[in-house]
Amino acid sequence: MRRLRNVKIVATLGPASSSYETIRALFEAGADVFRLNMSHGSHDDIRARHEIIRKIEADTGRPIGILADLQGPKLRVGTFANGSEELDIGTKFRMDLSDAPGDATRVNLPHPEIFAALEPGSTLLVNDGKIRLLVDDCGPDFANCTVTVGGTISNRKGVNVPDVVLPLAALSAKDRKDLEFICDLGCDWLALSFVQRPEDVIEARDLAKGRAAILSKIEKPAAVHAYDAILDVSDGIMVARGDLGVELPVHAVPPIQKRLIRGARAAAKPVIVATQMLESMIESPVPTRAEVSDVATAIYEGADAVMLSAESAAGQYPIEAVTTMNNVAISVESDRTYRDVIEASRTAKRQTVADAIVAAAREIAETTPVRAICCFSQTGTTVSLVARERPRVPILALTPLMDTARRLCLTWGTHCVITEEQDRFKGAVIAAARAARKYDFATEKEQIVVTAGVPFNKSGTTNILRVAPCDEKLIYKAETE
Repeated sequence: MRRLRNVKIVATLGPASSSYETIRALFEAGADVFRLNMSHGSHDDIRARHEIIRKIEADTGRPIGILADLQGPKLRVGTFANGSEELDIGTKFRMDLSDAPGDATRVNLPHPEIFAALEPGSTLLVNDGKIRLLVDDCGPDFANCTVTVGGTISNRKGVNVPDVVLPLAALSAKDRKDLEFICDLGCDWLALSFVQRPEDVIEARDLAKGRAAILSKIEKPAAVHAYDAILDVSDGIMVARGDLGVELPVHAVPPIQKRLIRGARAAAKPVIVATQMLESMIESPVPTRAEVSDVATAIYEGADAVMLSAESAAGQYPIEAVTTMNNVAISVESDRTYRDVIEASRTAKRQTVADAIVAAAREIAETTPVRAICCFSQTGTTVSLVARERPRVPILALTPLMDTARRLCLTWGTHCVITEEQDRFKGAVIAAARAARKYDFATEKEQIVVTAGVPFNKSGTTNILRVAPCDEKLIYKAETE
C-alpha cells in the first residue's frame, strides 16, 4: 500500500477507534502511525490496541509505527465546598496547602513545588487559561493573588505556571510505570510530556534503554527557550500547541511552530504538529476552512507528520478525519508552490561524508529521470538525512530490522521495506531494484539512486552512492564490465 504523499499522518486511538475493523480502516484511509494516549485507558486497553495494530501490520505486510504518549505531571487545584465559585476581576484569591474545602476566597493547591518556584509578579492560569491570577506575594505554602481574568473555578481544574521553570521531573510515578509497560510492550516512539529542560529527556532515555525512540513534546515556554538543547538529546519533536497556546500568547504560537519545525528538520529529526488540527470533525463530517488551512500550513512548513487527537480517538467521524487529512496533504504536495517553499527552506549542512552523499542523491534526483532514492540503513540515520533534503522523488527505506522500519514510519517521504541483510553493495543494489519494481516506484526500464554504507551493517558509514537500472540483467552486466 503506497501513500501518494510525503507527510505522515498520526492518528490517536480511543473509544471511537478500538476495534480491528476501525483501526484497519484508519490505516487504509491514510494513518501511518498510531498514538496510544497513556492519559486515558488502562494497561489492558493499551495492550489490546497494540495487539490489533500488530495484527493489521502482519495482515497488510506494511510496517506501522506506534507512538505511546506519557501523561506527565498533572497540576490541579483541590475541591470546593460548593463544587465551584465565580471569581471576579480585581478580587483577591489565595492558593495554599490547606486541605480545607475551597470557597470564593481560597482553594487548596497540593503542589509545594509550585509555591517554591513562584515569585511576586508570576502568573497562574486555571482551566486552560480561562482564569488568570497575578501573584502578589507568596511563600513556601501559599500564594496570594489578584484575579486579572475572571470566570468559574471548579473542582480539580488544571493549573499552568508559564513564567517559571518548575522543580518538577517530567516523569511522574505513573509515567515511570507506564514507560516500563509500553517499552516492554514494544512501542516504537515514546512521547514525553512536560519537558522543560534537556535533563528531562536524558532521564527518560536512561529508563527506556534503547527500547523506544524519545520524542519530546514542546508545550511549555521553558522548553521553547531551551529548544536547541532539548532537540540535541531527543530523537524527535512534537509541537504540542494545546498547552503552548495556554501558556503563551496565541499569536506567538505560529512563529514558534515554524521555528521548531525548521530546527528539527535541520537536525534530521522527525517533527509532528499536533493539537486542534481538525477539531470540528469530532462532531462534524466536514472540517472548517480554517482547520484545512492550518493542516496545509504545517505541510508547507515541512513538518514530517500531522496529528489527530480526539478527532480519531473519541470523535464521531474518525475515518473521515484521516481521509480529510490525507486529501489535504495530497492537494498541498501537488501544488507547485509547495516545492518552492520546501526548497527555499532547505538548510544546507555539509559537515560529513554522509551529508554530502545524501545531498548528491537529492541533486541527481532533481536533474535526471531517477524514480526513487533507495537507502539501506540499520538505524535509519541515512534515511533521516535523505528526508532532511526533502527530495522530489520518494524515499525507499530498506532495512533488515523491523524496529528501524517502524520508527521510520514517522519520517517524511519514506516507504519502509524489510529486506534481507546484505554484505556486498551489488546485493544491495539488486534488492533495491526489486523493491522499487515490487512497490511500483519504478519499472525495469527506469533508474533509481542507491545509497548505503560500506562496510555493511555498521551504523554511521553512509559513504557510497550509485545510479542503477531496475533491470537486474543490466546490474549484473555493469558488474562484469
